[in-house]
Amino acid sequence: MTWDEAIGFCDTWLAAWTGNAPDRLMEFYASDAYYSDPSVPDGLRGHESIRPYIVKLLAHNPDWEWTRKELFLTEKGFTLKWKARIPVGVREVVEHGLDIVEITQGRITRNEVYFDRTQLLAALRERT
Repeated sequence: MTWDEAIGFCDTWLAAWTGNAPDRLMEFYASDAYYSDPSVPDGLRGHESIRPYIVKLLAHNPDWEWTRKELFLTEKGFTLKWKARIPVGVREVVEHGLDIVEITQGRITRNEVYFDRTQLLAALRERT
């Protein structure tokens, strides 16, 4: 993957996380992809496991926005430093994190998401 291909893929993929369109987002993932984040640290494998999680996650966060801060090419894809703006009630939480993304034949085969959820969880508790 070239630098320009990685940037194009990353920015299009990040945009798909906004707007509550799970089918559009799932198009980026291989049918047997592995996905993990702090809510599912043991990970999910394959569309049949990932899609229900993504449907719920996007439904709760239709207006969040993800921005690429830095991208580092790796042998299998890229590592991404990102910033997310997450509306929580009348408040906006800004999170920073890191994704490890592996890609085969234009689809994500592995996506590991890392960030400290402390601020986000506090905002969610305040909302309820």
